[in-house]
Amino acid sequence: MPTLSELAQSHTDLDSEDVGWLQLLMADWQILADLSFADLVLWLPDKSGNGFWAAGQMRPTTGPTAYVDDIVGMFVPKGRHATLDDAVDAGRLVREGDPEWRDDLPVRVETIPVRRAGRIIAVLSRNTNLLGVRTPSKLELTYLQTASDLTQMIANGYFPAAGQRSDHTDTPRVGDGFVRVDADGVVDYASPNALSVFRRLGLSGDLAGQSLAGMTRALVPPRKRPDEETLSAVLGGRAHRDTEIDTGVMAIIMRSIPLRPRGEAIGALVLLRDVTDLRRRDRELVTKDATIREIHHRVKNNLQTVAALLRMQSRRVDSGVAQDALNEAVRRVGSIALVHEILSQQAVEETVEFDEIADRLASMVGEVTSVGVPVRVRREGSFGSLPSEVATPMAMVVTELLQNAVEHGYRGRGPGDAETGKIVMSVRQQPAGHLQVTIEDDGHGLPDGFSLDTSTNLGLSIVKTLVEGELGGRLSLGPRPDGHGARASVELPLEL
Repeated sequence: MPTLSELAQSHTDLDSEDVGWLQLLMADWQILADLSFADLVLWLPDKSGNGFWAAGQMRPTTGPTAYVDDIVGMFVPKGRHATLDDAVDAGRLVREGDPEWRDDLPVRVETIPVRRAGRIIAVLSRNTNLLGVRTPSKLELTYLQTASDLTQMIANGYFPAAGQRSDHTDTPRVGDGFVRVDADGVVDYASPNALSVFRRLGLSGDLAGQSLAGMTRALVPPRKRPDEETLSAVLGGRAHRDTEIDTGVMAIIMRSIPLRPRGEAIGALVLLRDVTDLRRRDRELVTKDATIREIHHRVKNNLQTVAALLRMQSRRVDSGVAQDALNEAVRRVGSIALVHEILSQQAVEETVEFDEIADRLASMVGEVTSVGVPVRVRREGSFGSLPSEVATPMAMVVTELLQNAVEHGYRGRGPGDAETGKIVMSVRQQPAGHLQVTIEDDGHGLPDGFSLDTSTNLGLSIVKTLVEGELGGRLSLGPRPDGHGARASVELPLEL
């Protein structure tokens, strides 16, 4: 399905500012659809002047839809729907006398020119399924009147307005709580849901005839209110803004859309939403995130304590074999501790940026080598984000393969060998959805007759178990293509 920007660029003469204006309109047109009990379709005039392109579609949540199918991307030739042509030619709202019939549904169609800077840049059609029409209540009449004011503002170029988009992702919707105030900020009408919000604040009477800002001041302690300018601007209906009030017992988002169908302010639409439960869950998530980070921090500390104890034990034994085994255990515990250290420092997420872990592991292996030859490890490519449950086994795999390359590739190097060992860790994202990690050294190479399947090396056994058993991947080990040194390759699926 094409986007607004793609259709505008391909088929119209609209500039980026025109498209930005339409995007602002579409950001809020769910409000208009719900107030109208009607489907909205945004039509862009083709640059040839021979028709219109459907660039956007919104269905109401307050009534039945008039469009069962999506029509975005559809082209309508000029003359097919006279109301579209008339909205552009006459520059005013156009309503058909007789309804259209679509799939046995009677649909009333109105078209509204979308004006920006004195130019008509698009047409908005409002499509009402007449099977859902009944004798309107006061709520529905107020909705429809407010929708009429908004459509007049669109036709005159007063809506949307800069700054009207909400900063909240949980911005109020029409059904959450609807209040209509006059030019003085006095409530003309409040929906039952809006009354419920204020009753939970402590209101005992009705809102109608009351100053919305004044009533809020009376119900909310001063230290819990937004600043006076914001309170007056939003609840007085003077600014396209929103604000949040958190009394400690309940939290409410309030959003104002001033109404000025002919340029002069006649009042405002104020939407309310009780977000108490959402804020409580937000606080629980923050607490949970902090707890998880603290757990990672404590696990890291405990692992470092274990590593320190193993190092102390290593210094107290006389057997070289035992010392090597303990030092290997220290390194393995350290690689796991490093993952938990990274996790304790970042926001709790399901993925981990693994490049930092890999680089620190490479540095650690190069620094603590005991083979008598300095070894430099270079990474090429990026691991990207790995699932957090994959990061720990992957850290172990990288550590073991690097250490194996150091221990078996450079130990006992002779005078004629290079002074510094070079290990390259290459990382590639494969097209088939796999991650390939290759570690190549320029050391002695593999011994004659080496087989990964029959090897008794503990490090390789650990790697094979982790790669094939836990990560669902494949491990291969052999000589480098040029015959100088060894090459270990790990391939695993990215979606684990």
